[in-house]
Amino acid sequence: MKNLILLRHGQSEWNLSNRFTGWTDVELTPKGREEAAEAGRRLLAAGILPDYCFTSYLRRAIHTLETALDAMNLDWLPVVKDWHLNERHYGALQGLDKAETAKKYGDEQVHIWRRSYDVEPPALTPDDERYPGNDPRYASLTPDELPLTESLASTIERVRPCWEELIVPALRLYDNVIVAAHGNSLRALVMMLKHMTPDEIVREEIPTGTPRILTLDSRLQVTDDRYI
Repeated sequence: MKNLILLRHGQSEWNLSNRFTGWTDVELTPKGREEAAEAGRRLLAAGILPDYCFTSYLRRAIHTLETALDAMNLDWLPVVKDWHLNERHYGALQGLDKAETAKKYGDEQVHIWRRSYDVEPPALTPDDERYPGNDPRYASLTPDELPLTESLASTIERVRPCWEELIVPALRLYDNVIVAAHGNSLRALVMMLKHMTPDEIVREEIPTGTPRILTLDSRLQVTDDRYI
């Protein structure tokens, strides 16, 4: 049996200030760092220690992983950082206050942007300072790979190559693999692994800083799903 450990980053500065974050690279709050440390302590107490690690290109996920590993004295483990595991890109909503956005566009429209499966928020333009092509960490990506906005559906398609080409081979070699990432990129993995429908996945919530253990059989089919 294999264990895939899913860990959403701890509370970020923009979680706290109720802003759309997406690919914006914000830091953890002190509470978020404590959530990450507690995640590591829970994994240690449960005896589920990762052998191999994945995270995104965003510091809130990277620092969550580092903090959790430190709590387990596993700082030395190999870590793969992959932009495919980034949070969903919220387009022109990134950086905006969620309550103020709801006042401007209406609660129903904002709910659709946030919670629907295949509706994208308003897109950025390439001349926007928030365009990911301005960030050196994405310099090797083509314009077609750089999102201007994303729905949950397009986020799932972005995450899929990471699952198939990187995480699956790691699970063939290691018993316990951890993925420290984001609410929507982790929902993408859950949808793929549990064969969920669009209606099911839009109702799925993944809390910050709480390890979720998907136990997999030899065919990487889910036999157990639990939080610790």
